[in-house]
Amino acid sequence: MEAEKRRPRFGKMRTPFGKTRTRRWGVRKRATATAVAFVAAALLVGGLTLLLLLQRALVSSTERLTRLQAEDVVAHIAEQDLEEAANYVRSAARPGQYIQILDPKGAVLAASVPAAATEPITALRPAAKQTLFERVSVQQSLFDDELLVAATGVGEDDKVYTVAVAATVSVQSETVATVAWFVLGAAPLLLAGVGVGVWMLVGRSLRQVEQIRDQVAGINAKSLDGRVGVPQTSDEIQALAQTMNMMLDRLEASDQEQRRFVSDASHELRSPLATLSAAVEIAAADPSGVTWEESKEVVAGETARMRYLVQDLLTLAKADDQGLRLDAADVDLDDVLNDEVGRLRCTSRHEIQAELEPARITGDVRSLGRAIRNVLDNAERYARTRISIRVRNSLDDVLLTIDDDGPPVPAADRERIFERFVRLDESRSRDSGGSGLGLAITSAIVSAHGGRIRCTEAPGGGCRFELAFPAQAAPAESAAAASAPAPPAPPAAPGESGPAESAGKARVQPLTPPPVPGKPVRQGGRG
Repeated sequence: MEAEKRRPRFGKMRTPFGKTRTRRWGVRKRATATAVAFVAAALLVGGLTLLLLLQRALVSSTERLTRLQAEDVVAHIAEQDLEEAANYVRSAARPGQYIQILDPKGAVLAASVPAAATEPITALRPAAKQTLFERVSVQQSLFDDELLVAATGVGEDDKVYTVAVAATVSVQSETVATVAWFVLGAAPLLLAGVGVGVWMLVGRSLRQVEQIRDQVAGINAKSLDGRVGVPQTSDEIQALAQTMNMMLDRLEASDQEQRRFVSDASHELRSPLATLSAAVEIAAADPSGVTWEESKEVVAGETARMRYLVQDLLTLAKADDQGLRLDAADVDLDDVLNDEVGRLRCTSRHEIQAELEPARITGDVRSLGRAIRNVLDNAERYARTRISIRVRNSLDDVLLTIDDDGPPVPAADRERIFERFVRLDESRSRDSGGSGLGLAITSAIVSAHGGRIRCTEAPGGGCRFELAFPAQAAPAESAAAASAPAPPAPPAAPGESGPAESAGKARVQPLTPPPVPGKPVRQGGRG
């Protein structure tokens, strides 16, 4: 009933100024009127063209027949004499055809019918071996009919006879008129058939469209799981229904993602807010200030946690709305890795191995550092004893691999871990497991750089993250310099990096310092 009220109706409607105007025709009426008008125009043009071509063909056929008949009489005159030709004329005429032999002065020497024996049927006097054509109207004709006359000259220059062959054009006119009446009579029936057919076809299609519209109108934010019935018609209507269902799938997935995002974000913020609220209330109730001194570190930590969480949420919101804004420049990826590996060594109790080839890409150095830091922190969180980092160059990509010997991510969850607030181990605390946004931010940053990230299992066991970035084309001079043999370098002093590292060779990081005493080894699921 509600859909029926919303359904547009055609007819008169009142404008805001009190005037009435007629709504435009619907698709069904417009399609029918257009089809009928188009077919009517096509019939008109085609009928006129057909009549003109038919008339021209009939006239051409009549001219050809009269010419052939005149040439036969001329041949008899040339081969025999006038008397034999006259006998041939009286017996050779066809129905609706009149033949005369005229002397040089225009007198009738022989005629095919008695009615044509007194006066010439044409005033044409062609020269010898010349043929002329003339149309004689009913008023000028000896007979009650319009004639088409072919006159051919025969004889010598001083004595040229004229052979005139006339044919009536009534048959041609009657044929053209019959065809014209047939076209005029059949046109209304054809137009009516076209109109009815288009009306029914468009109506049937629009009924299916109207059903789809009614079904979509009944779907709202509370019932996004509804879908449109797909007709098995193998046409545009079926494609429309399938497209609507795909759109509803995307809307439902987006709505569920948004609801889950809001729920997770509120859940993440609730814990630090509760801690801050309790700390403030307790500190306010203690006038001595001792409670504040004891809880200020907790307050500072929870404040920092909220700040990082809000920054992560803002980063992902920007990535959703307009994409991440990058300050693109030439970046030495191995230098970024070297800085992050150095930071990790200062805090990690694990063995850190790094093999960094010189690699240059185009990107935002700060965003790249953040993405790499998130992956390294994830590896640090779940590694047992060792983390391996490697940068390699290929023809098209720069590949960064980060391996740890912790538990690998299950194959079914290797795509899901890049979603927001995903933690595969729900039992562990958020203090040790993070907010679940790090890998989602990393995926957004890598995608903004035109790269790709994936999670696999390391060849020797454990977990591997692969980050691939488009390689930057090296200039020809650099390629030539790289191919030239390098001079021998003096040996480096112990504990110092040799010149080979600055010359572009792979940089192999030493092993990590001894573990920090008392730092626990974290295990469990990833996120």
